[in-house]
Amino acid sequence: MRAIKRSTAPAPPDTRPGQDRDTPTPAPRRFSPYGWSLLALLLGLALTMLLRHQQIQREQAAQELARSALVDKSSVALVTQLQSAETLLRAVQSLFLSSDEVSEREFANIYANLQPRRRFPSLQALAYARKEVRADGDHYVTTWVQPLTGNAALAGLDVNAQPNNLLGVIESRDSDLPTLSAPFRLAQQVGTMPRDDGITLRIPIFSPGPPPVSVGERRRRETGSLAVSFRLSGLIGNALSPDVTQIFRVRITDVTDARERLLFDSTTTAPVDGSKDFQRRIAYGGRVWRMDMQPHVVAQTGFDLGDSALPVGVLASLLLAMLVFTIASTRQRAIALAWHMTRRYRESEERFRALNELLPALVLLADADDGAITYANRASRERLGESVDRRRLSDLFEDARLLPDLRQPDTRDFHRISAALCDEQGLRFWADVALSKVVLDGAEKLLMVAIDVTEQRQLNEMLSFQASHDALTELYNRREFESRLQGILNATETGAPMAVLLYIDLDQFKLINDTSGHIAGDHLLAQLAATMHKQLSASDVLARLGGDEFGVLALDIPDRQAAEAVAERVRHCIDQWVFVWEQRSYTVSASIGVVMIDQPGMTMKDLLARADTACYMAKELGRNRVHFYSERDDEAARRRGEMEWANRLRWAVDEQRLVLVYQELTPLSPRLESGPRVELLLRFRDDSGTLVLPGVFMPAAERYSLMPMLDRWVVETALAHFDQLHPAGADLRLATINLSGASVEDDALADLIIALLKKHRVAPSRVCFEITETVAVRNLSRVARFMEQLRQVGCKTALDDFGVGMSSFAYLKNLPIDIIKIDGSFIRDMLTDPVSHAIVRAVADIGQRLGLEVVAEWVADEETLRVLTAMGVSHAQGFSLHAPEPARFQYAAAPSASPP
Repeated sequence: MRAIKRSTAPAPPDTRPGQDRDTPTPAPRRFSPYGWSLLALLLGLALTMLLRHQQIQREQAAQELARSALVDKSSVALVTQLQSAETLLRAVQSLFLSSDEVSEREFANIYANLQPRRRFPSLQALAYARKEVRADGDHYVTTWVQPLTGNAALAGLDVNAQPNNLLGVIESRDSDLPTLSAPFRLAQQVGTMPRDDGITLRIPIFSPGPPPVSVGERRRRETGSLAVSFRLSGLIGNALSPDVTQIFRVRITDVTDARERLLFDSTTTAPVDGSKDFQRRIAYGGRVWRMDMQPHVVAQTGFDLGDSALPVGVLASLLLAMLVFTIASTRQRAIALAWHMTRRYRESEERFRALNELLPALVLLADADDGAITYANRASRERLGESVDRRRLSDLFEDARLLPDLRQPDTRDFHRISAALCDEQGLRFWADVALSKVVLDGAEKLLMVAIDVTEQRQLNEMLSFQASHDALTELYNRREFESRLQGILNATETGAPMAVLLYIDLDQFKLINDTSGHIAGDHLLAQLAATMHKQLSASDVLARLGGDEFGVLALDIPDRQAAEAVAERVRHCIDQWVFVWEQRSYTVSASIGVVMIDQPGMTMKDLLARADTACYMAKELGRNRVHFYSERDDEAARRRGEMEWANRLRWAVDEQRLVLVYQELTPLSPRLESGPRVELLLRFRDDSGTLVLPGVFMPAAERYSLMPMLDRWVVETALAHFDQLHPAGADLRLATINLSGASVEDDALADLIIALLKKHRVAPSRVCFEITETVAVRNLSRVARFMEQLRQVGCKTALDDFGVGMSSFAYLKNLPIDIIKIDGSFIRDMLTDPVSHAIVRAVADIGQRLGLEVVAEWVADEETLRVLTAMGVSHAQGFSLHAPEPARFQYAAAPSASPP
């Protein structure tokens, strides 16, 4: 190959007299390679400094954002600390509101039960000041103080002697809201103790009755004031996390009035950046605090994060300068050789060919007119085929339109593109291509240099696909789906066309997993994804949101009718589809919740919650249907409450929230065997210590399949503490445990009960398991088998709520039961309703003929007891006879209030 020339400048037209034409013309003066390399170095350094500056700015912005978030977190933590103190006061206030007269012992007991210093180490005292009406006005004299240790100075203290404290009493009384005092020196701080101001948080105590609604009524009915005092340094310091004071200097100032008071200062020896001050205002209890947080100045370690790009940039600049120097000097030497070394021209050409042959890049030379390839180096022949020199340059491109027209005048030295190239077998690969027009021997040529980037491109595409798609179905994943949904919500703000969100949940998918295994379930999801995809248009978005849940974003939906058509089309295709696995076929269906995206201001969180609620309603209404979300849907609100209870119940065992109580059964015949008989009932203890009745949380437990977990806890706990359930101890004759329908359907439960009876050495004859009539009728054979297993080892079985199921008495002969309990609704009305009276008599007669014990529920008076005794009913049960009490082993955990 001949030397490539960048210029086609003509030779001088003439020579001086006597000069030989073959004598080379002196080479023209050109810009020095050192100058080019210096220019490249300066440009590279300038670009490096620019990138470094941008990187520092990004890092500083990220640091500022993180600091701002930490400041917000600190202010929220401080407010939460104050709100927790208010909750403490409200808990104590409830003691006064629930009793006409509270004793000092009760006040001390509630303090001991709440253990506030575990939550508030800075708590100084919990005090009650009784209101005394004197000639000079109302006085508030501190009556009770807890703890007594360290607070002796508060006994008998007249709050009127502390203006800031008294102001809190008056403001809390008139507003009936918690009031925070201004900082003042606490009465406990006496002598030479270091000054550490404190504050009080107060709420009023009113006489029993409905809450007062006016200021005048509050002043008349006020009987005292309840306060909790804190040391300011401890209260604020405990609210701030250690990393906050390590990063910031924190100063908190009371700015409620014109006189600012410094409350807290985390001053350290570390200097702070005075130019950066984060401020937050905290308003609570009638006071306004200003939180100033200045970040500490971090000592430089010699290498800043912002300098990470500097060494790389400097190195790149040096390499670029060296490269430019090499190219410039090589070009200069080539031109000098062209002018001054004509005789060594062939040798230079061979060296150039050898260099090109060794290059790993593809180097090709073609005619500028027709694009015929005239030269290809070894890398080109190996990658494109040995016959590449018989092809045209345009034939190498999969899309020849990407090839720029270099025949047109152009001031650029080269064109750089990314394109797909094809070898002689037609197999394509991706390459970064550089094209340039050169002049060889006076003829224009096209020089192409290409680098194969197929593996890099495939890796990038694979990583991008994996980040946005589900591995099993190859649909979009939840993150990509939410990103698309957010984009649609943003477009809705600008008036874009209406869209619709479909939330699809497969019905009974768990059955396929349980019967055929998870591999079958995975295949079903993958095949069903392809089936659903065929029902959607190219612009619609289909994603797997997790498990057996899918989401669809359908665009350009003009109205609800069109949205319903799309949803029904998807539902119908699922309903008609048959999944075949290992010679077994399954049909599946789906419940679809639909939400119209036609209103501005909707958030993605609210939209997904509405879609999930609509899908839930579709399941509630019978499954395999489409349901549109409605704001007036009461079931949606109820379900959200049940979901909250379900989340609380999932952790109830670990958090020891469950409580066993017992209710005694009253014998109606003196011939019955002696010894107490009880029914065990379940309660949930909330954060305030109140026992919640099962009617509140049982619907959520049943809906979200949590009943087996609760039943197992009751069984295991009752049998493990059987002789500690009742004050009678080992003389307890019979304890009845209720079981849900979901637990009875568990084939392993009976074996577990039998194993627990042996483990805890409980006589089976002392245990009775109770099942409702509706559960028994729903699955008679399974219930009969379950009862028979327990009766074989000696346990008793009972049928609860008998008569409410409107079922025939005939099935009683087929159930292995010992006790039937008449539903309380009939007992309650039997004295006034002849029909209820007849039903109770019929049940009692049939029970006696079958040799069963008959128990009556909801017994409320002596007359009912007399009638039931005459009918031959063996036992009665009701709140008027015995109110449920906590099991004896749980006395320590039960609240001191009256039993539920």
